[in-house]
Amino acid sequence: MFVTIDRRFCGECSGSVFYGPNENEVIADLEKARDYLQSLKTVTPSALEDLRDMDINNVSRAGITSAVLHRLSADHREYPWHVVHLDEPRVVQTSFTVSIDSIENMIAEITSLPYKIIKIKMGFDGDEKLPAILKNLSGYLFRVDANGGWNVEKAEHMIYELHRAGITLIEQPTDVSLIAEWPHLKGRVPVELCVDEGLNELNDYERMAEFVDGINIKMAKSGGIMTALAIARRAQKDHRKVMLGCMVESSVAIASSVYMSSLADYFDLDGPLLLERDVAEGIRYIDDKVYVDETIIGGPKLNEKVLPNDIAGDH
Repeated sequence: MFVTIDRRFCGECSGSVFYGPNENEVIADLEKARDYLQSLKTVTPSALEDLRDMDINNVSRAGITSAVLHRLSADHREYPWHVVHLDEPRVVQTSFTVSIDSIENMIAEITSLPYKIIKIKMGFDGDEKLPAILKNLSGYLFRVDANGGWNVEKAEHMIYELHRAGITLIEQPTDVSLIAEWPHLKGRVPVELCVDEGLNELNDYERMAEFVDGINIKMAKSGGIMTALAIARRAQKDHRKVMLGCMVESSVAIASSVYMSSLADYFDLDGPLLLERDVAEGIRYIDDKVYVDETIIGGPKLNEKVLPNDIAGDH
């Protein structure tokens, strides 16, 4: 669901069927944000802090925060990353996700893709056959996301075998309830274990940090760029790696992650590549590279055919 201020400055509320929120919940959140924004004489950067503390769903918060950031970018005639005191974005090279299927179909998809950084989903019966196969596929950089699908015994075995196959980054090897076991599962193998599930707020990071090598920050889960920045900066201070991830979403939602790319080590921002077409201009994908247009002041520009929910039309 797209949201705008003055039918121009946009954000995207990218929920999921599994995690929610549903459309009615998002609309209720948008109404609450509209009341707040229309109570202001002027929208200032402090609004970003107020939205971070508002009692709404994080998916809604991410979209609303993005729209406000883009409004501030236009008002101040600054790039969005300068509004939140960030360095110029890097040229991002994203991984592309290959979802769970038969092993034959997964390998066929990998070899048919134009992308060279592949995040392959595991955590299913029979995935123990994959490390040996991946080892023999040249020209790719593989990362693995087990989605918490391994028990402790299998995770220990798979981490070792994937290391032997040349893989150095594994996301969510077990359910987050077993995260304290991760350093023992890895042993001395030089593989980075990154957490995704359960990482929403800064206090989530603080509970998990001692057990992980890195984190995957998603805007829709963290509630937008303000919380995402706090988590990323704390992780950098603690010498943890930062991955920026996404849901299946357009470049409107991806934009905030691109703005803070100077703080990240890894990128999994393939959401727009999974869509039939993108709906906005300002963030461009050329193969697996993500570029920011010079016209990005004021944020991405939605295609006119998209009908957004406007939350502060009086400003």
